[in-house]
Amino acid sequence: MIRSGVQISKLFWRKPVSFHSLNKGVRLAQEVRAPAPLAFQSRFYFSKKKVVVPKMGDSITDGVVFQITKNVGDYVELDEVVAIIETDKIKVDLRSTDAGVLSQLYAKEGDTVQVGKDFLEVDTTAAKPEGKAAPAEKKPAAAQPAQQQAQPQQQQQPQQQAQPQPQQQTAAKEEPSKAAPKAAESKPKPASTIGASGVKSRGERKETMNRMRQRIAQRLKEAQNTAAMLTTFQEVDMSTVIELRNTYKDEFQKKQNAKLGFMSFFVKASVAALREQPIVNAYINGNEIIYRDYVDISVAVATPTGLIVPVLRNCESLSFADIERNLEELGKKGKEGKITAEDMAGGTFTISNGGVFGSLMGTPILNPPQSAILGMHAIVNRPVVRGEQIVARPMMYLALTYDHRLIDGREAVTFLKKIQLVLEDPRRLLLDI
Repeated sequence: MIRSGVQISKLFWRKPVSFHSLNKGVRLAQEVRAPAPLAFQSRFYFSKKKVVVPKMGDSITDGVVFQITKNVGDYVELDEVVAIIETDKIKVDLRSTDAGVLSQLYAKEGDTVQVGKDFLEVDTTAAKPEGKAAPAEKKPAAAQPAQQQAQPQQQQQPQQQAQPQPQQQTAAKEEPSKAAPKAAESKPKPASTIGASGVKSRGERKETMNRMRQRIAQRLKEAQNTAAMLTTFQEVDMSTVIELRNTYKDEFQKKQNAKLGFMSFFVKASVAALREQPIVNAYINGNEIIYRDYVDISVAVATPTGLIVPVLRNCESLSFADIERNLEELGKKGKEGKITAEDMAGGTFTISNGGVFGSLMGTPILNPPQSAILGMHAIVNRPVVRGEQIVARPMMYLALTYDHRLIDGREAVTFLKKIQLVLEDPRRLLLDI
């Protein structure tokens, strides 16, 4: 093989070399030193694609693997959900960034994973199976020895079931080894076991709290330990709001493509009250009071995994229709488990509607770092005095829990009274009084 540098020059001095042989030697040297073909390189270096734990919010750095929907060796499509990661706020779908065969998993269910770390590996060169018959063919082959072993037992079971009840008890005495597995099978059902006295057994079970429930517990306890919480109450006559809603709900839905509910009235009333009492919209930061000129209202929503508080932003500029549409969208996302961390970030004031569950009265807990939360309750017909008569009216108790470190009783009562006045006479919203 011809080499470069001094050795080639020595060859020139020893023996004359033609131009044709020189070019042939250069081409040979290039072929020897030439890199592998680009297709081979890309297949070797880029066939394995790693998928990292996605970003799940500004304040979220880790999560727990709640569920893995694919196994190693399964084929995954582009953007297909491979795992679900649970954080202290939401559940996030981890999707495959490429199509291929899942070649490796770096975590299992229950593990804590960090944002940006490798989670799985996908072999993009693997061919997609033509149908579901291929994976189904492997299962009978793997289960065939177990079926052959279980076949004698299955043949004995019909004979034992066909025998009368006294013979089964006799067989149990003669062959205790065969009766033992049946007794073991009945042990996982202690709750339905009834003893000789006819009283059901009292069992217990443990269940690990999910990340969201742990975070809720932590924040609620922090609110109790940090804020000086105090609750004030006010009752409101909902007759005018109910009449207004019943009169215009069909026309409203036809024009605005949204249902007219009670929550939009409470949001608008809260905005009016927060404008008059800006201290309720503020919060404490160290030794400073931070006032906010905007109103972002957190609306408490109950989901199967826990209580979440998505935010309606810039409520001061939203109409009734805008509020109802946003609430409908957030409610739908909450039921489907698609609420994101961005949906719950921020919030200057919270409204919690315990009345949907029939709660007559309660004391809501603050949502830190907010300084106040409004609790709605059930609408109940009660006798009230109007003029000199006692009449039945649909009444609701309102509860305002506030941080007494920042908000005095005068501001809290004035704030709640403003909400009552607006709800009992919504024309105040039109006149801004």
